[in-house]
Amino acid sequence: MKVGIVMDDGKGIDGDVSVHFGQCQYFLLADIDAEKKAVAAMSIVPNTVSHGNGGCAAVAEILKHDITHVIAGGMGMGAQAKFANAGVRVFGFSGKVKNALDQLLNDTLGEIVACKEHGGNCH
Repeated sequence: MKVGIVMDDGKGIDGDVSVHFGQCQYFLLADIDAEKKAVAAMSIVPNTVSHGNGGCAAVAEILKHDITHVIAGGMGMGAQAKFANAGVRVFGFSGKVKNALDQLLNDTLGEIVACKEHGGNCH
C-alpha cells in the first residue's frame, strides 16, 4: 500500500498532520510493507497546487503519486468524493505523522467514509 499524509511542514515523521487537506504544503509518501506492518520507504514532496475555486486540485496532485490511502486532519466533501471515486481510503488524524502511521499499521486509525451522512448521495 502507498499512503499519502498531508503536512504543513517538511519534518517527515516528526511533523504534524495538516488540519486541512487542500491547504497542506507537503505530502509525505510512505510505501508500506503489509506483511511486516512497517514503512519500507518514505519521501516528502511539495504540494504545488493552490486550494479553492470550486474544486480541490490537491486531490489530483496527490493521486499522481499512486496512493491507496490518505491521512489528513480534515477534508471537505468534494475531496472525499473524489478519493472515493478513485478507490482511495481516507483517514482522519490530528497529531504527529509517526503516530498516524503507527495507528494505520495497527488498524486503529479512523476511516472517513465519503457521504456517509448523506446516505451515499453526495451533492
